[in-house]
Amino acid sequence: MAAVQDEIPGLVIYAVRQPDDQPASIQAQFETFHRLNPWVLRALETLTADYLKRGARRVGIGMLFEVLRWRYVTATEGDDEFRLNNNFRSRYVRLLIERHPEWARAFEVRSLRTE
Repeated sequence: MAAVQDEIPGLVIYAVRQPDDQPASIQAQFETFHRLNPWVLRALETLTADYLKRGARRVGIGMLFEVLRWRYVTATEGDDEFRLNNNFRSRYVRLLIERHPEWARAFEVRSLRTE
């Protein structure tokens, strides 16, 4: 199995910082992160497709996040720490279902508490 990094040549992770006096909403933070790191969605799609192809009927975004974190950290070297904010889980699930409606029954989706 190829490492996630091998699928993403030239990967650059951008840290997103918001000025302290202007806290951004979770949605705004997610949109910025997703725009700067589109590879995360592609990696989550790959993990989901592989897991479901192996016969799973349900998949948890928490598990996918942890697998992505583990794969990324074990495939890279250096001082840059990979950060994947748990607050973005619900947004990524919605994107996955939007792009792959056939996966809707595989994920449990709850209403958002904040926008």
